[in-house]
Amino acid sequence: MPTLSTLTRSHDIEHWDAEDVEAWEAGGKDVARRNLIWSVFAEHIGFSVWSIWSVMVLFMPTDVFHIDTAGKFFLGAVPTLVGGVLRIPYTVATAKFGGRNWTIFSALALLVPTLLTLYFINQPGTSYTTFLIIAALAGLGGGNFASSMANINVFYPQRLKGWALGLNAGGGNVGVPVIQLVGLAVIAAVGSAYGHASVVCLVYLALIVIAAAGAALYMDNVRNQKADYGYMVTALKVPQSWVIAFLYIGTFGSFIGYSFAFGQVLQIGFVAGGDKAADAALHAAQIAFIGPLLGSLARPYGGKWADRFGGSRVTLFSFGVMTVAALVVAGASAVADGNGHVPSGGVMVALVLGFIALFVVSGVGNGSVTKIIPSVFEAKSRGLEMDSAGRAAWAQNTSGALIGFVGAIGALGGVGINLVLRSSYASTKSATTAFWVFMVFYLVCAAVCWAVFLRRPSAGHASGSDVVTEAESFVLDAESDSGHGDSLSGSGFQSTNRRPRA
Repeated sequence: MPTLSTLTRSHDIEHWDAEDVEAWEAGGKDVARRNLIWSVFAEHIGFSVWSIWSVMVLFMPTDVFHIDTAGKFFLGAVPTLVGGVLRIPYTVATAKFGGRNWTIFSALALLVPTLLTLYFINQPGTSYTTFLIIAALAGLGGGNFASSMANINVFYPQRLKGWALGLNAGGGNVGVPVIQLVGLAVIAAVGSAYGHASVVCLVYLALIVIAAAGAALYMDNVRNQKADYGYMVTALKVPQSWVIAFLYIGTFGSFIGYSFAFGQVLQIGFVAGGDKAADAALHAAQIAFIGPLLGSLARPYGGKWADRFGGSRVTLFSFGVMTVAALVVAGASAVADGNGHVPSGGVMVALVLGFIALFVVSGVGNGSVTKIIPSVFEAKSRGLEMDSAGRAAWAQNTSGALIGFVGAIGALGGVGINLVLRSSYASTKSATTAFWVFMVFYLVCAAVCWAVFLRRPSAGHASGSDVVTEAESFVLDAESDSGHGDSLSGSGFQSTNRRPRA
């Protein structure tokens, strides 16, 4: 029950400096924690609405809605695309309107796609185009990640950003498996008939209102932020920013893409194995939530390990394991292809375990890639001719802007996964080709991570090009500030005494 002070207090903070240790210990950390809790909850609901169609398609039998497998994969790709694009404007929204104000608005905006889904899922004669439009509106939930991450980036000091950002993002990511669990509960309790999907929508209408009310009561607006796309332009002039965005395609793109697709892949496999449509939907729902849940829970630890060992090292490890996991899934799928696309019990187990490994390790990689961003710009800010407060503000605003951009680009990886799977099923009636493609992509990501962040420079590079030397110093500073003093000992970079130019 909100107290009178909660209802009447000012929600505007005119000046916030998370690096002020004295102010942090005197109560700043409690303010940050309160904002983090409700930011996580609102982002969590956003992710659930963003992925609502991964659940709705389980209630949409082909003979009733006349949407084939390829069409259902495209229904998953559309909100992923829209959510990714919206992350760019959402990045600066909290600085322009205030974190509390924007969280209230962006939560209430989710009522639109949820109400439309509630109505049209009960209208099986609805055109496919209409469903695509409604799915696109569900993409509003995907934008919430960028505004939430940019907001929490402001509240926490550099030394705690990896854990705080990982917890914020991981708590949001959990929205994907939770809505799948709600769908499972509905299917298990009353069946997979399309009318029963209404229960899922009604649950989330209530949760959306709770998220908006919680933000209104307990969150704050930090007023010493700048809503300026110029910071994003500045961030994108740094070559490492584009590398980080590319790596995020492989980590977050995999997480969100598989989250939309996993249930459908399982449902197709169970139908091929002889299950009736209703039984296949139930069996798929019983398993589909596990991967996104474990991947979400792993994300904060990716940030925490990056704080300790360095973001690039943890990211490289993640891509190595994801390559092996994709190989397992592709191999299992190929064996099923040889059996008339019917997966045996052992093959299905290998398929599920491989998928779950992809979820878990992509979650770890999400946290480690995200941690690199604020570390990089904190290190780069040291070359600016400003006082410490100015450098901190520049690093904060620039890294916040890049988090949104990287999140947008990463979400496009989810679009790619659904489109590649759609193409694979349309041409071969199997996902095998898609997973060979994914395996090769993870190898490329690992190679890029190593080449840019961990490769030992040649003697000529170490003493030659100013651009190379600056990049080496830049990344060295970023990784050293990840939380341990010798994070790059033996990693390949030769230290320089120069600071990177701004």
